[in-house]
Parts: sequence; structure tokens; C-alpha cells
Amino acid sequence: MIVRISPEVQQALQDHRPVVALESTIITHGMPYPRNVETAMSLERIIREEGAIPATIGIMRGEAVIGLSEAEIDELASLTSVVKVSRRDLPVVLSKKLHGGTTVAATMILAARAGISVFATGGIGGVHRGAATTMDISADLQELAQTPVIVVCSGAKAILDLPLTQEVLETLGVPVLGYRCDTWPSFYSRSSPLTVDARMEEPREIAEAWQTKKDLSLPGGMLIMNPIPEQEALDPHVVEAWIQEALKQAETKGIRGKATTPFLLAAVEQASQGRSLQANVALVQYNARIGAKIAVAISHQSRKKI
Repeated sequence: MIVRISPEVQQALQDHRPVVALESTIITHGMPYPRNVETAMSLERIIREEGAIPATIGIMRGEAVIGLSEAEIDELASLTSVVKVSRRDLPVVLSKKLHGGTTVAATMILAARAGISVFATGGIGGVHRGAATTMDISADLQELAQTPVIVVCSGAKAILDLPLTQEVLETLGVPVLGYRCDTWPSFYSRSSPLTVDARMEEPREIAEAWQTKKDLSLPGGMLIMNPIPEQEALDPHVVEAWIQEALKQAETKGIRGKATTPFLLAAVEQASQGRSLQANVALVQYNARIGAKIAVAISHQSRKKI
């Protein structure tokens, strides 16, 4: 079996109950052990508190699992040889029976395959700084243009070129909506000079916009920008200084491709003395909560039609 859906998630989907997908690269490549496991379990708990079912997605020995068990999350988190899996990696990792942590793109693909409409993450990938030379652009952006999943995030990761990321999303026709905000959050910080396409005050409004998109048969997903809680936000000028130093280190060490983001995030964490990791945990937890509220709103909307 290439894809396995947990009995709980399968039953929830059959009953038209709300389900929220969660990625696994935050477990395998984003945080140290055991903080990664603690965070993963906290996300599942938060989603349940809001009346939805969590579906953490990852790859175990060549099997894509939608709804990892706690034991599977702990195993995946403690391994050192786990592939960071995006769209292009899925066929190889599955056929070779490897372990994999799914990125935004791969999580969207598997969530959509299962019929899950909402996915909560920390920050999406995007256009890397210096992409005019390197052409380093995350597959997450193209996935948002073609795979029908709502992605709740705190913006693109701060290490990226945010204005260029916005331009690509606009070109690809991806709606970027702000949940009670008018500008893009910049991951660790609550705002930026970039404006969202529209402000949404309630999960119900997002559910209605999503249904309208489906009624129009428009392809692709929808991006929901949800700022980090104010008490956990970091000064953007201080964060930028940390990022610049991390970029210099990456250049010196010749870090390229899919290794770039984990390296930069780890360097920023070291420079911030752990403050960036604390902020990362806070924002993804809040995104899980808002993602669950949106999933519940979509479920209520669907039940009215039945």
C-alpha cells in the first residue's frame, strides 16, 4: 500500500467531520529532538480542542501515512536518515521504502489525495534571496497553484525574498488572504510592507471564499496569512541581522538546494539563543488553532448542503 490513512482520519472524512493536515518536515528537519515531538503532539492537541481531527502526514518505510500515530511521530522524529520530501521526491522515497518528512508541497499532495481541505503549517517556502542567480524557488509555490488545499501559515519563511515570493504567487493566481490582518506577516514578526489580497475576520468568511473558488472550478489552493501572537513576535530588524549572518555562513559553507532552509533556520536559532525556535513553536501552534476553526467552518457549510 502506497498511502495509508489512519482509521480515525478515514472515519472523520467519511462522516464529513473537520480534519486538519499537518506536515512532518517541522518534525524531521525543523526542530531538535525531543522538542520536535513535543511540538507535534501539541499541534494535534490544539486541533482536537477546536473540534477537529489532526492528520499528521509523513512517510514510514516507503508508505505515505495520513494520520501518523504518536509512536510513528516519535520514531520519525528520532531518526537521523530521513529524506526531506517535496513533490519530485515522492516517487523515489516511496519506491525505495525510505522514511520521509513531507514539506508543504508534499503534504498538500497527500492531503488532497485523502480529501483533506485544510493544512496548517509554520511558513511556506518561496523565492530564495539571490534567486536571480541561483533560480532557487520552492516547489511550494507551484503546488499552491495546482493543488486544492487551504494552507494556513505565518507568511513565507523570513529567510526568503518576500516581495518576489508575493509576485510569484500573484502570477500563479493564488489567493492570499489575511486572517484579521492587512499585511503579510513575516514569520517571526507580525507584519511587513506586503499587503494581502483581502482581509478575513472570521473562519466562516474563509470557508465561503473557498466554496466560491470550488464553484468556479478554479484550480489550486488558497493561502491564509495568520500573524504570530503578539507576545511571541520578534523585532524584524533584529531578525534580519540574524538572517544576514546565516546567509554569510551558508555561502561560506557552500550550502545549496533543499539543505538551505534547514541550515538557515538552525543558524538563526543559534544566533537568537533559542528565541527563534520559541517563536516558531508559538506561530505554528496558533496556525493549527486557526486551521482547525476554518476546517470546522467548512464542515458546517458542507453539512448544510447534505
